[in-house]
Amino acid sequence: MARRSSFGSVRKLPSGRFQARYVDPSGRTVNAPVTFDTKGDAETFLSTTRTDLVRGAWLPPDSGITLRGYTETWITQRPLKPSTAALYRKLLDQRILPELGNTQMRRLSPTVVREWHARQGGDVPTARAHAYSLLRTICATAVADEVIHANPCRIRGASRAERASTTQPATLEELAAIVDSVPGRYKLMVLLAAWCAMRFGELTELRGSDIDTKAGLIKVRRGVTWVDGNAVVGKPKTKAALRDVAIPPHLLPAVRAHLLEYGVGRDGLLFPSASDPTAHMKPSTLHRVWERARDKAGRPDLRFHDLRHTGAVLAALSGATIAELMARLGHTTPTMALRYQHAAQARDVEIAKRLSELAHG
Repeated sequence: MARRSSFGSVRKLPSGRFQARYVDPSGRTVNAPVTFDTKGDAETFLSTTRTDLVRGAWLPPDSGITLRGYTETWITQRPLKPSTAALYRKLLDQRILPELGNTQMRRLSPTVVREWHARQGGDVPTARAHAYSLLRTICATAVADEVIHANPCRIRGASRAERASTTQPATLEELAAIVDSVPGRYKLMVLLAAWCAMRFGELTELRGSDIDTKAGLIKVRRGVTWVDGNAVVGKPKTKAALRDVAIPPHLLPAVRAHLLEYGVGRDGLLFPSASDPTAHMKPSTLHRVWERARDKAGRPDLRFHDLRHTGAVLAALSGATIAELMARLGHTTPTMALRYQHAAQARDVEIAKRLSELAHG
């Protein structure tokens, strides 16, 4: 038997659950999209629906806007870099749309999102976090567009991936061993990655005009990313990444020697493809060289990108402040700089222990 309230009605079903229904502005009777555990929950739904009708925020249950349809419009309206667009498309096609694509936007509830997130599994935490972050961003725009009333992505911390392990920076001895093992054209690349804490994409787009040996500066103005096997050159993602990096004085002779030995002109690449001096070095080319060198140095766990971590820790050990680390590495937030400072402090404790060992013979 239905119990009529001031707006709509509630009835108890044979299952023991409660159904809410109301009349929409067109005169059509509409059932709530779900049934409720209690009569009070059903009445709360009717009260919320009435409020939406009064303030003009009500959406018909069959509005038909699916996540797939909304997302296609959303992604075409964004001025995305090719690499970012490729990443978003991969996350959508592999993780979001297969399960949620045909879901109407208004039916994307926190429960639906939480169940989808749980099914993503924890074996690939970074991809899982990126997919959730993208979905949350899309839904935030949908709220602004008044397609939905509230963002259903409410899982605390789901946009951050927990690091599977802590990167151990290379010691100076390990770094020297790696530099000795790589072919000549890669030696300066390894040194700059470590001592100047530079990214692979920044290094492989460095040109002669970006190096000021008199001032001892590297001007980071561009980077290269790889999208579907093609090199794409563009500005860094953030303004902070556009920076001048001071070259440690002990590296300047190596920089000058590299420019002379490999005939790098103003427009020439410092670290081009081995087969074509006008083409960019591919990540796979470096990896083959890098893996052999790191294994010889006894650090099979060390990734090339970890040299940037090494350089940051070295800078922190030298006394760099958080702001100075942010500027040197091109970070927009102090979070990573704090991590490097903490790593430097741990390293400093080890150095102190060794000093005591020396003092005691």
